[in-house]
Amino acid sequence: METKAYNYDPTKIKDNGIDRMRFELGDTMVEGESMTAALTDAEIQAALDCYPKRWKRAKLMCLESICRRFAYEPDTKTGPLEYDLGARAKLWRKDYEDLKKEIGDTETALPSFCADGFGKPPYFHTGMMENRR
Repeated sequence: METKAYNYDPTKIKDNGIDRMRFELGDTMVEGESMTAALTDAEIQAALDCYPKRWKRAKLMCLESICRRFAYEPDTKTGPLEYDLGARAKLWRKDYEDLKKEIGDTETALPSFCADGFGKPPYFHTGMMENRR
């Protein structure tokens, strides 16, 4: 079984790589691995590979993944211990919406993830439900 890597080196945030993406996303607490980090190194690298010359689009892809992952987490209270996970999800969602607005709707062709990165046409297309008989 392959272990998931969660690394962050603040001295490398000047480079356009995983460390800078973690810094911009605020996903820098990697000590607890999946308990504290939102994305693995491989997930961030996949977004960077999909959009090698479009940093903000790769960041938007990361934010969308985070939003989808944390959208279902409920707020939890057990005795004096309380986790307000809904507030965290709202913060990620606001960042996503702000960046999406900044990039513009014409560049964000969701849900066709990485359609230009893999050279495949979008899944949905005009006339896909037409009966050719």
